[in-house]
Formats: sequence, structure tokens, C-alpha cells
Amino acid sequence: MRRVAIIGAGMTTFGEHWEQGYRDLAVEAGVRALEDAGISGDKIDAGFMGTMASGRLIGQEHIGALLADYMGLNPIPITRVEGACASGSLALRQGIMAVGSGMHDVVVVGGIEKMTDLGVNTVSDILGGAGDQEWELFLGATFPAIYALMAKRHMLDYKTTEEMMASVAVKNHKNGAKNKYAQFQKEISIADVLKSKEIASPLKVLDCSPITDGAAAVILVPLDQAHSFTKKPIEIIASAQASDALALHSRESMTGLKATQIAGKKAFEMAKLTPKDIDFAEIHDCFTIAEIMAIEDLGFFKKGQGGPASLEGRTAIGGEIPTNTSGGLKACGHPVGATGIKQAIEAVWQLRGQAEGRQVKDAHIGLTQNVGGSGATAVVHIYKNE
Repeated sequence: MRRVAIIGAGMTTFGEHWEQGYRDLAVEAGVRALEDAGISGDKIDAGFMGTMASGRLIGQEHIGALLADYMGLNPIPITRVEGACASGSLALRQGIMAVGSGMHDVVVVGGIEKMTDLGVNTVSDILGGAGDQEWELFLGATFPAIYALMAKRHMLDYKTTEEMMASVAVKNHKNGAKNKYAQFQKEISIADVLKSKEIASPLKVLDCSPITDGAAAVILVPLDQAHSFTKKPIEIIASAQASDALALHSRESMTGLKATQIAGKKAFEMAKLTPKDIDFAEIHDCFTIAEIMAIEDLGFFKKGQGGPASLEGRTAIGGEIPTNTSGGLKACGHPVGATGIKQAIEAVWQLRGQAEGRQVKDAHIGLTQNVGGSGATAVVHIYKNE
């Protein structure tokens, strides 16, 4: 396998885009990535696009061909990749394998979702299809309910509190307030979280990521060619994926994601690193309890210590392991197909020293963790600068 690097990164703002359609968002992100890489579209050999539910959200399938057309990239192949909320990271993984194998030299990888054109209840049902439709969604268990069950069990087993979960949202909103691409650029307090409307006990509105429109894209090349494009290539030194049971009731544990544990272990082995070597992490915080479980599953903290660590500020910028410097899904937003690529872009910006207002000091190695559904798919990538 050839070593692979990111030479360009670009994204739209995340939020409610009433004046832009699906293809508009994709083109905007793609153009920004190309401009950042300093190349034109005719240099691209292939593309991969992560998107979860375009057929149900906007009535459009055959996404690869659509984007090849509207991005002016015909006749190169662009392939749609789907893995629920991990679609973006799965697309990135496909791009890494395409470049690493030598099949392609310059690949664009993107992620996109247009979610706000439908009502909240309809979108929740569509997203629920990422779980076990027959044994969860059909019986009324949408993702807030499923993650609420995880939270309840975590609270029972490890004495995790609602204040600890709320501190995750507070920290991520503080970071998001410094990110011009974030959906919510406003700080909140623990009291704000605790008094917000209950969605599924113990989770409240401010424990939950929002419904979002947005797109993001990166350009990949072999590392040995990267310096002909940019002075600051960011190498992807590990890419790992794992699966678990689709339904929560079929899993070994409700207080962690085995897929994350396995993917994380594989990624660390591939990179020849340990959790202590990571300078910052972008974590899949679809709900505040998800970030707490993830920082435990990845080995940053022992099981049961993720909640106290969050409350104590150990995951804040300047802390032990700065987590979700972009604002995470919670504050930056969660256009499900785009989230994994946005995480990669935040890693690029941190490693280039371009994360304005939220820069991690002396950042050399970053990690991203992206989850599909309630944990049936997990993807972990590790990045480094020179």
C-alpha cells in the first residue's frame, strides 16, 4: 500500500440551507477543496461520496452520476458510499484504499446530506432506518430513545450524572462558538442543558445533535506526490472499520460500542501508536452520552471515567485530550453523510495550525471516530503532520 495524504479540504457552513439544494452544497464543498489543493477538476481520477438517505430526504438517488455531472467531472467514476451516519468516513476509507492500492492517484472524497426540507418527525423516522427497523423503529424506538437507554445503563453502572453529560454539550458549544462553519455559534451552560426540554429521559434537547444541511470534501493523493501540490500535506496513517449487531438488544454491552473498541484498536496498531500519543480527537457525539462512551472505548479514559473527565475539563482545549474542537456534531451540526468528512477537515486544519480561535497547541497527531446507527458501524482514522 502507498502512503496517502490529504492535500485539499473544503466545506460549506453547516445549518439550514433554504436557498441551496443538494447539488449546490456538494459543488460548493468540492470547489473549495480543489481550490485549497490548488488543482483543477481535470486532475481528478475518481471520487467517492458519502450520503445516507438522499432517496428519502430529497427523492434523489444515483448520487455519483449526479455529482460527476454537476461538478464538471464527467466521465470519471464517482461512487456513492452508504453506512448511515458513518457514510462520510466510509467514503474516505474507500478513497484511501483507491489511492493506496495504486488504482488512482488523485481522488476527491465528499460527504453530504440535505435534511431540513422535511419535518422533524419524518427525518427522525428516516434516520431510524439506520437501526433495526423491524425490532426497534417499528416498535417506536428512535435514536434518542436508544441512546437514552445507553445513558440510563451508564448512569446505573458507573454513576454517570446528567451534569456530566451536560458538560459535554457545554464544552462543544464553546468550541463551536469559535467555528465559523458551525450551525450553533453560541455558548451554553450546564443549567441551560438541564432545563431544556426532555426528549427521552435522561436526554434533553441540548444533549442531542441537530438536523442539519451541509457538505464537505477532501482531496487525496499518494504521500510521495503530495509535496508537488502543497507545502503542508496531512498523512492518514491509519484507517480502520468494524461492525456490530444492528439492534442494541443484540449487543454484548449497552455502555460502550464494541465496533469502536475494535476499530480503535486496529487503528492504533496500524499507526503504531497508543491513545496517549493522540493530541486531539473528533468524536461522534450524536448525543452527549455518545462522546462519553467513545472517549472510554478508544482508551483515552478507563470505563466509567469519561463522565468525570468531561466535567473536570480534561477533554477541553488545553486539557488532556481536546475533543471535538470543531464543536462536534452537537454544535457544528450533523448532516449525517457529511459528518465523517467534516471530522477529517477539522483534523487537517488542526494539523496545519489553521483552526482559528480553537487551535490545539503543538498538534501533530489527530484521531477521528465516526459511528453509523447506534454503533453497528464504527470508523476510526488517525492523521499526522510533518
